[in-house]
Amino acid sequence: MSLFSTLNTGTSGLNAAQVAVATTSQNIANVDNAFYTRQRVTQSASLALNTQGVSVGTGVTITSIVRIHDEFVFTKLRNATTDVAYDTYSTQVLEEVSQYFPDLDESGISQDLQDYFASWNDLASNASEGSQKIALVQSAANLTTDIKSTRNDLRSLQDSVNTQLKTSIDEINSIGQQLADLNKQISNVESEEGNYANDLRDQRDELELTLSKLVNFAVSKGDISGNTKVDVNMTDSGTEYYLNISGASFVDGSTFHPLVIDNSSNESSYYSIYSESQDGTRYNLTEQLTGGKVGAMLDLRGRVIDSSVNGGYPQDGTIQKYIDKLDSLAQTIITETNNIYAQSAQEKMQSPTLDLKSDTALQNAFNNIEDGTFDIIIYNNAGEEVARKSINVGNATSMNDDTFTPSIVTQINTSTDDNADNNALNDVDDYFTATFMDNGTFTLSPTVTNSGYTIAIKDNGTNFPGAIGVSQFFTGTDASNIDVATEYKKDPSSMQGYSAPVTGNNTVANAMVQLQYDTLSFYSENGATVKDSLEGFYSSLTTSVATAASASSGSLDTNSALYTTIYNEFQSVSGVNKDEELANLIQYQSSYSAAAKIITTIDEMLDVLLGIKS
Repeated sequence: MSLFSTLNTGTSGLNAAQVAVATTSQNIANVDNAFYTRQRVTQSASLALNTQGVSVGTGVTITSIVRIHDEFVFTKLRNATTDVAYDTYSTQVLEEVSQYFPDLDESGISQDLQDYFASWNDLASNASEGSQKIALVQSAANLTTDIKSTRNDLRSLQDSVNTQLKTSIDEINSIGQQLADLNKQISNVESEEGNYANDLRDQRDELELTLSKLVNFAVSKGDISGNTKVDVNMTDSGTEYYLNISGASFVDGSTFHPLVIDNSSNESSYYSIYSESQDGTRYNLTEQLTGGKVGAMLDLRGRVIDSSVNGGYPQDGTIQKYIDKLDSLAQTIITETNNIYAQSAQEKMQSPTLDLKSDTALQNAFNNIEDGTFDIIIYNNAGEEVARKSINVGNATSMNDDTFTPSIVTQINTSTDDNADNNALNDVDDYFTATFMDNGTFTLSPTVTNSGYTIAIKDNGTNFPGAIGVSQFFTGTDASNIDVATEYKKDPSSMQGYSAPVTGNNTVANAMVQLQYDTLSFYSENGATVKDSLEGFYSSLTTSVATAASASSGSLDTNSALYTTIYNEFQSVSGVNKDEELANLIQYQSSYSAAAKIITTIDEMLDVLLGIKS
């Protein structure tokens, strides 16, 4: 063992201390970097020299610089990040939705309904009063405007979520490409044994946390190993890397498989999301993606999309559910109001142009037409009923096809003894004729011999007059197009509150007032039917909106608290503790000084040795 060997021993200690100081400096410099993982220098004694039965150490060797990272805690942090991102976006959107239903401030649709029925009540007291009719039409217009406005707001919000979905998928793909590039760099750095791409792995962790804010995913990084010699909490992953989203390969090492988002085949322009294999085959992931901002978007916007159903709009989703309920509310208001208004005798009745073929079963075309009957009633100019005929509606009844059962047109036009007086010239078909045109228009027109007679329809539970719209107070089919009939907006005095056309008759107006208390049927697109009053049904909608917003906010508070706990645990393992690093800096500075003293001492010993020789 020579003095020069001992000099090398001191030099190794000097170098080791220098590397330790540099690493500690790096930690201190990144103390405010939330995505930085603190690093430690791992050292081992250099191989000893064995001579004359004695083993003499040769100094210290830097084996590696490792990051103090716990993959298990990091996984918990990633999952907590996903939950918080999901709740944050959901709460933001649902709180906006709740602002569209301001019914606690004595405004909104609930108040509109009260004002609307109050106007009918005022008209019932004087069915011919012009000012009451003006007030009624105005309150009805306010109701329809607010229903349409609320639905439009919901649809606009849903459209916005759909647009943001495209942006988020683009961001996911950008992150995927960056992950693949980082994996390639990490592989290159770590191809040499002992090298660790610590900063690159930190960047990859940061991207994973960013990705976890957008969507839930699973990642495998090879075997996880621990190193308790460095830190009791240290567990890190191997060199492999495989990330999948909803079971579809997304990043495989340095290979990236982007998600595809497409709306080209959908008239609503609503997107579906796919994974795409090498041969171009697509697999729809829209119903499988969960968690994070994208999962919240899909749960709010809706996932189940068929271009041939519902105009390409989703068949599920929280916002779509609210739109559907508003549509059901509006449909029932339209149908039930027009059912009653059809009792008001008219000189002629005509439906709007219907998307309906003459041989189509009515119950296949309209989800709210039921089995039962409705009555055709004829009044003379004195307001006396002169004829009445009952028309049957069944599951195969069509407008003008008698293949399976007599059609509506055939039943009305068939000559029958409606009055049971053996007189074939004073029945319904003698006063009015039913026609159904190829363009989808249903008309009840007076016959040539009709002079001063009027016609009315009294429904007995079929919803036929309201669904077909043979005498409309409200036009439209749902919340998107509900409106007051144009003729009444132009001239409110032309609408009537009577059934028989005589002064003092207020049967229709009274029936309208009673409508607010009746238990009605509310139909949904999926075929389900709910029984409730108008106010009760709308109240259930507003309650569900408020409950969903409150539940989301509560979940956000809970998951945010959990995230904070996990984040603090993660930082206690991987975060930089400034006080600890400063203490280490003093320790390594002392080691450096001690190693330098060894070198100085050896230098002095060499000077003495050389002096003796001279």
